[in-house]
Formats: sequence, structure tokens, C-alpha cells
Amino acid sequence: MKARTLNYTAIFYREPEGGFTVVVPSLPGCVTYGRTLEEAQEMVQDAIKGYIASLRKHKEEVPRERDTFVALVNLPVP
Repeated sequence: MKARTLNYTAIFYREPEGGFTVVVPSLPGCVTYGRTLEEAQEMVQDAIKGYIASLRKHKEEVPRERDTFVALVNLPVP
């Protein structure tokens, strides 16, 4: 059986005290943290795997990534 690949958008927020919080919008409540960008990237993969494992354990549908468009909006403020 060939493994399939699931793709999810992860948003990384740099925290003022250091480190990164990561949110996966297509998986509500899937949030993690890493002290470095590399650690945050590893942690989000682990968080997604755990989230999906929990859904499967409870026989719930695994959400697919929606068509997502992420953009930076620049707004001049007087």
C-alpha cells in the first residue's frame, strides 16, 4: 500500500520573549511551540501527526487542506 502525503499550511508567529508559536488553520486547536525555528518545524510535524492519530482513533474524518491563500497586507497608518 502506497503512503499518501497530506499537506497543511502552518503559520509561524515569532514570540516577543523568543521562540515560535505555530498554528495549523485547517486543524482547529492544533497549536505548538518551539524555541527555535527548526524546533518549531519539528514540533508542528509531531503535532499534526498526533492530531490525525487522535481523529483516526475516534473514527473522525481527517480534514484536508482547503484552498488557502496567505498574504501580507500592508496598511499605512497615519
